[in-house]
Amino acid sequence: MSESKGKIFGLGLAGGLLGASLISGGISVLNGDLFGTRSTIVEDAGKNRVSKEVFKNSTNVTEAVKKVQNTVVSVVNLQPHSPTQSQGNGGMWSIFGDDSSSDEADDSGELKPFSEGSGVIYKKAENKAYIVTNAHVVDGQKGLEIILADGTKVTGTLIGSDVYSDVAVIQISAEKVTQVATWGDSSKLTVGEPAIAFGSPLGSEYANSVTEGIISSLNRQVTNQNEKGEIIHTNALQTDAAINQGNSGGPLVNIEGQAIGITSSKISAGAGTSATVEGMGFAIPSNDVVSIINKLEAKGKVERPALGILNPVSLSNLTKQQIEKILKIPADVKNGLVLQQVSAATPADVAGLKKYDVITEFDGKEVKDFIGFQSLLYTHEVGDTVKVTYYREKEKKTVDVKLTLDKSSLEKKTSRKR
Repeated sequence: MSESKGKIFGLGLAGGLLGASLISGGISVLNGDLFGTRSTIVEDAGKNRVSKEVFKNSTNVTEAVKKVQNTVVSVVNLQPHSPTQSQGNGGMWSIFGDDSSSDEADDSGELKPFSEGSGVIYKKAENKAYIVTNAHVVDGQKGLEIILADGTKVTGTLIGSDVYSDVAVIQISAEKVTQVATWGDSSKLTVGEPAIAFGSPLGSEYANSVTEGIISSLNRQVTNQNEKGEIIHTNALQTDAAINQGNSGGPLVNIEGQAIGITSSKISAGAGTSATVEGMGFAIPSNDVVSIINKLEAKGKVERPALGILNPVSLSNLTKQQIEKILKIPADVKNGLVLQQVSAATPADVAGLKKYDVITEFDGKEVKDFIGFQSLLYTHEVGDTVKVTYYREKEKKTVDVKLTLDKSSLEKKTSRKR
C-alpha cells in the first residue's frame, strides 16, 4: 500500500507585545528586563516588522521531549517488492506503521523499503545499541535500515520478535548513539496524566514528530490479528495523543521524559462503517515491554507454554443441537473451550484431556473463548503446573497439567507430521 506525500504543517506560538512604545517612522528601544530577556521593537512607517521579544518557552513538556527525542528512530523494513504485497488492514482495529512505498515488481533481488515504523533506543552496551519496536513493523523483513534522530542511516539486525505481545528488538552499532531512553513504571500511571507520543507518522519524511495528550485509560484488552492471522494481544494503555500510521514502535512518554509504553495500534473507522473515531490509540505498557525485551535479548524469542490442543472452538459458537447431541454437557454450562483435537504426547494428552472435552476454568479463572484462554495460558512459564477444569459430557473434572512444552517446539512437531 503506497502513501502519497503530503505537505508539512507546523504549529507556532504567538507572543504578545508588552510595554512597547511606538514612534512613527522611528525606533523605540525597551531597556527593561522582560522574562529574563532584552527586547527591541522596530517599526518603520508603512512596513510590518517581527517582534524582537524572546520568551523562554520552556515547559515540563519541552523538558520531557529533550530527554527522549534523540533516542527515537525510524525503522525501515526492507523486502524484495512485488505488486501482490499488501499490508492494508480492514475493520475497526488498525495496526499502523505499514506504508508500502512501491507497487512495482522487482526481480533484481535488491531490497527496497517495504514499510516504515518507529522505534526507541533503550540500551547501549559496549559497541552495540538496542532498539525496541513492534513485531508487526519488522514482519517479513529481509533487511532493516534504521534512521537515527539526526538523519544518519545505519543497518539494523533483528535480535528477536514476539508476535503475541507485538514486541521486537533490533541491534545496531552504538557508534552514533548519544542517548538512550529511560523506562518508567507503567503500574504507577494515573488516568488523566500527560502522555507524549514520539515517532514517524506516515514514514520518515515526518520523523521526530511529537504529539501530546493524556492517559485515557489503563488495562484495555486489545486483541488483533496480523497479516498471517496470528493473534496479537495487549493489556494496553489508552491515550488520546495523536498517533498515526508509521508511529508503530515509537515511545509513549510521561511528563518526566520516561518511556511508559510502546505505541502499537489505534481504532480507526474501517470499510463498511460510518463511525468516526478520534483519539483512541494504544500502547504496550513499559513493564510488559521490559519483561519481553529481556527475554528476546537472552534467547531471541519468548518461550510460551503450549497445552497441545489444536483448533479449539468457543462453546458459544456452537448450535444448541450440537451441544446437546455431541457434547452432552449440562444445560447451565454457557461458556468454555471445546477441544477438537489433542496432540499426542503433549501436556493436554498426558493429563488425559480428550476430543469434545469442554474447558471451563484454567488456573481457577473462567474460560469464555480461545483468546481468553490463550491470555491465561501465556501468563505462565514453561514448567509451571496449573489446574484445568473441564466437562466430559455431564461429568465435571479438574486435573493438574504440567506445562512441559513450549509453543515453538509444538509447532515444529506438528509441521514435521504434516
